[in-house]
Amino acid sequence: MSHTAASVGLPAGVVVFERGWLSSNNILFIGSDETALVDTGYATHADQTLALVESALGARPLDRVLNTHLHSDHCGGNAALQQRYPALRTDIPPGEAALVEQWDERGLSFLATGQTCPRFRFTGLLLPGTECLLGDRAWEVHSAPGHDPHSIILIDSASRTLISADALWENGFGIAFSELVGEPSFGDMAATLDRIEELAPLQVIPGHGRVFNEVGSALITARRRLDGLQRNPVKHARHAIKVLMKFKLLEAQYITLEDWSAWLRSTPYLDAIRLRFFAAEDLSQLTGDILAELIGASAAEMDSLGIHNT
Repeated sequence: MSHTAASVGLPAGVVVFERGWLSSNNILFIGSDETALVDTGYATHADQTLALVESALGARPLDRVLNTHLHSDHCGGNAALQQRYPALRTDIPPGEAALVEQWDERGLSFLATGQTCPRFRFTGLLLPGTECLLGDRAWEVHSAPGHDPHSIILIDSASRTLISADALWENGFGIAFSELVGEPSFGDMAATLDRIEELAPLQVIPGHGRVFNEVGSALITARRRLDGLQRNPVKHARHAIKVLMKFKLLEAQYITLEDWSAWLRSTPYLDAIRLRFFAAEDLSQLTGDILAELIGASAAEMDSLGIHNT
């Protein structure tokens, strides 16, 4: 997994660790009185997250973690950071606070998507309509449903810098997961794009990919893609299965055919999507066809014993 640190053009005291697609980007704030990290990557890369934070902070401790939403690639490093920094405060969006408190992995989607997230605690909530002080600047908290119904985004109105999570990338946005299980969310996604346009950011720190400032063109691209998905929800569903499969290959790097089959059978989201959009196909046929597409695109390789990520 590659990473780079980017800070050109960003407000003072803000450092972005651009991560590979298995882990979300991490945004580090170094203020006069407090340090904070927005999003913590995937559990597999927790040691690297710790190393990046410690390298940037030196002898200073990390005081606070904030999660834009509770998908495993954005909060998977929480537990390791809490262990490293015992006084760490952790703020999450309010929508799933009860699930975190009870540690309901099924409700939190970790089991459903076949992904990993060690248990963590939270100490505060990121309430839309409020502000939080990060790097000595006031960042507004806004609701951003669509990719995740509970997601928030953050904007510094002074520099007009937006932390967009998975609501807007340079070339699209994250999957509308709720839509896949029969809970309409394309409309929420469109409304979030409208909200971002109203906020008029000059630069965006996305959940994945590089920091960018061509916000207008990114919004045009996102709306075009959203329109296409609304017209063809089956395409969106198939893409979602492919993303979940690729995520697993990125995590494992190599997996035996037996373990691959077991993972497919034990990941409820895959069969839920199949039942809703591909009821005429069985799961092994559907995922086999999609795996063949990944192999054909040189995104995976298979031998007689297992599957390699490429």
